[in-house]
Amino acid sequence: MKNENGRINRSTWFYVLKDIQLRSEYIDWREDFVQGNEFTLLIVTAGSGKWVLDKTELTMRGGQSYLIAPGSTARLRSETEGMCFYHLTYELWRSEGDDPGQTAPVRSSQSSLRQGELLCRPFSQCIDYLESLYRHRHTCNELESFELAVCFQAFMLFLYRQNQNDSYTLNMRHAVELSIEHLKEHYANPWTVEQLAELANVARWHYTRIFKEITTQYPLDYLNGIRIDRAKDMLLASDDRLLDIAQFVGFNSEYYFNRRFKQTVGVSPGQYRRNHYRQENMRVFAPFLEDFLVALGITPVVQCSHSRWGKQDYLGLLHVPVIDIENEDIAVLSCHKPDCIIINIGFERWMSDDGLGRLAPTYQFPHPGEDWRLTLRKSAELLGRKDRVLDIISQYEHKASEAKRLLRQSVRTQTVACLRISALGISLYAGPDHGYTGPILYKDLGLTPHPLVLQLSRGARIASLTKEWLKLLDADHLFITFDKRHSSWEGEERSMLDWPEWQSLPAVQGGCVYEVDFLTWMNYGVISHGKKIEDVLRVLA
Repeated sequence: MKNENGRINRSTWFYVLKDIQLRSEYIDWREDFVQGNEFTLLIVTAGSGKWVLDKTELTMRGGQSYLIAPGSTARLRSETEGMCFYHLTYELWRSEGDDPGQTAPVRSSQSSLRQGELLCRPFSQCIDYLESLYRHRHTCNELESFELAVCFQAFMLFLYRQNQNDSYTLNMRHAVELSIEHLKEHYANPWTVEQLAELANVARWHYTRIFKEITTQYPLDYLNGIRIDRAKDMLLASDDRLLDIAQFVGFNSEYYFNRRFKQTVGVSPGQYRRNHYRQENMRVFAPFLEDFLVALGITPVVQCSHSRWGKQDYLGLLHVPVIDIENEDIAVLSCHKPDCIIINIGFERWMSDDGLGRLAPTYQFPHPGEDWRLTLRKSAELLGRKDRVLDIISQYEHKASEAKRLLRQSVRTQTVACLRISALGISLYAGPDHGYTGPILYKDLGLTPHPLVLQLSRGARIASLTKEWLKLLDADHLFITFDKRHSSWEGEERSMLDWPEWQSLPAVQGGCVYEVDFLTWMNYGVISHGKKIEDVLRVLA
């Protein structure tokens, strides 16, 4: 904003670099930093240490940055490995642009950067700035000196953006929260991010960042989510035309409404409405996801089977027709006339997504199978059974909690592992975040994974065990299941149990190996997970 004579009505701040050093200090080095009118920045690149600031002791580590304000005293010392760090001193100056009589800038000891540890992410970008400043620290050339000053301003802006004054940040956050509440009431308006930021009186890039911190979504994605939720209510509560619903919730085109609805929900608005009207006799094909259908009270029109694995007998679908996905094709499936098809990632290896899509509206879950709660919610939404989801999840969580309590008393710190055995070898299932079994055994039930589980999987769902690794698997308890898919003759997969390395395992010798059903344990369904809990309690509690 400008006043009548064109002067900028705003203070200007300058950060003036006084000195930069790259220091490498030995073990047990100590130093007191007594601040005059300058600010000190310490950016630790390696090693660790301690500092006492205002009677508070803090730990200093590589990858962290620290500010000491004027008038303060800080006592630093390195630890056993020494410490390497950049040591910068600078001054802060202010020029008042709204006072024509004031021409000289004034040095300030007040900064919006708080004293203590500062955020400096990504640290690699921080180091880039520091290396450039350090490399050109002795320059005398006017242009290069100017470039050095600009580089330091950019570095301070890098820190400032991540470490603004807490009260200012809280005020911005509150303003964004108010704008979100306003958006919920006025979602049909033609909003842009710029308009929302202006409404909150927050800079656009700050607005988007804070909005995503609050909602985990970008503003327009969040807005479209509100519109889609409102449209779903209207689709079920009325017979209004799709164009009328689209315009009412804020979409200016039926085509765009259809596209966004299908991207978000998984089916078109018309199919969503039909699914809910026909939920009692819906013909659903959900290969190896039948677990979720049964949990929601839906009987699949046909169930999936595999010539070597069999079918999911634990679901009790005795009178439901079976399709063998390895030996039968889409033509066979078409005879069952599904109204809706639901698949997960990876099912294309059995049947093509395009082929399925020609039979009936097809939805593929884009998320990993480990997130079974999201799979359940999405399935319920697609099939009109959202009212059952909370009860299903709460019943499972109560079951898992009670089992965890019992196992804590009986198993304590004994270690557990889960193995999948086939003619190709023995595989070890991963830890608490991955695979069919880890999240149940190690997270929900609180069992302790054998060290090899974490060491070998390293983020993967499963790891192959060589005979050398197998020798080290001295877990107290082993859950095993047999995969017959690669067997050339009946029982080949069980021949692995004759290995001397297997026979010498403590769990084998102690009778603590428990065989479990293959398709019950190699599954992400909520019923499957409940069966796993029952199996574990049966042998360990």
